[in-house]
Amino acid sequence: MSSTVISNIATLVTNDPSLGDSPLGPVRDAAVVIEGDRVVWTGESSKAPATDNRVDAGGRAVLPGFVDSHSHLVFAGDRTEEFNARMSGRAYSAGGIRTTVAATRAAGDGELEANLTRFLDEALRQGTTTFETKSGYGLTVEDEARALRLAARHTDEVTYLGAHIVAPEYAEDPAGYVALVTGEMLDACAPHARWIDVFCEKGAFDGDQARAILTAGKEKGLHPRVHANQLSYGPGVQLAVELDAASADHCTHLTDADVDALANSRTVATLLPGAEFSTRAEWPDARRLIDAGATVALSTDCNPGSSFTSSVPFCVALAVRDMGMTPDEAVWSATAGGAAALRRTDIGRLTPGAYADLVLLDAPSHVHLAYRPGVPLVAGVWRRGVREV
Repeated sequence: MSSTVISNIATLVTNDPSLGDSPLGPVRDAAVVIEGDRVVWTGESSKAPATDNRVDAGGRAVLPGFVDSHSHLVFAGDRTEEFNARMSGRAYSAGGIRTTVAATRAAGDGELEANLTRFLDEALRQGTTTFETKSGYGLTVEDEARALRLAARHTDEVTYLGAHIVAPEYAEDPAGYVALVTGEMLDACAPHARWIDVFCEKGAFDGDQARAILTAGKEKGLHPRVHANQLSYGPGVQLAVELDAASADHCTHLTDADVDALANSRTVATLLPGAEFSTRAEWPDARRLIDAGATVALSTDCNPGSSFTSSVPFCVALAVRDMGMTPDEAVWSATAGGAAALRRTDIGRLTPGAYADLVLLDAPSHVHLAYRPGVPLVAGVWRRGVREV
């Protein structure tokens, strides 16, 4: 098995807290050694062991590949008009999620997969090496199952989100739709998914409906995630903690009890600043969560309606500028935090035994991700030990 050393690294972010006072575990004038698809050594460049191959980082920074733990990438269609109206202060009466549902149902498998791979390539060029993605734009047994089947060709982190909204056909019978989501649809979708999610919000699913859906998923071996407290105060966060969900996502409107619950649980608060940016909504208070001791992740929420960005660096910059995070905290949340939101320890860090998922920045420090927003700083990406960018 061949080995490669990447040396002459100005700052190596390992996310190994044992290496110093910072959770980032930074190493200066560093090197990292890859063997096969794993990291086998990190440390000072002058102490690096001999390897078969050598890459000179040129005095630039290296950090773990970004872990995008919340996205909606299996869809068709476009909602440009909706976004344009919202940003122009005009009323817009189109169907929102239902518009995407109609387009997705009408699209063939080839179109859906081509869109998916296009967004994945786009994300990879910006440093994302692991991503989660959801169904939720089919809302029929057949369309939800095929969305998950397509997604599972490209990632292990696949989430069944039949409970995105009540399907249009069931607008007058939400209980009937919950029965479908927890019955025939779940049976068809569970073999293709690892996770189950629900949009617990006014206008979508209330706490009792969400509990029934998530509990049914757990009985089929799917672990919960929750769209929680995005648009208003509600039961989503408390339900996520009650069911030991891996993450409560959005977390924009939180009571003190919600914050305390997150801080005293394994449930990660996944913040999605692209959604607030694209809807001019209130920013989540990351500082409040971090100071309380909650684990925070950052993700894109890439979707065609409320956050059509695949750029984790953009979300890092927003989190630092508008959500009270330091650059170190934002980078940790976009890497190790995302891994925690997926209950993974083999990604989101550069320590021996972890997957060799690395990002080389055209900058001497990870701080440049927030310091130089909008600049394409990613100069190289390795995924599972293979350079892909």
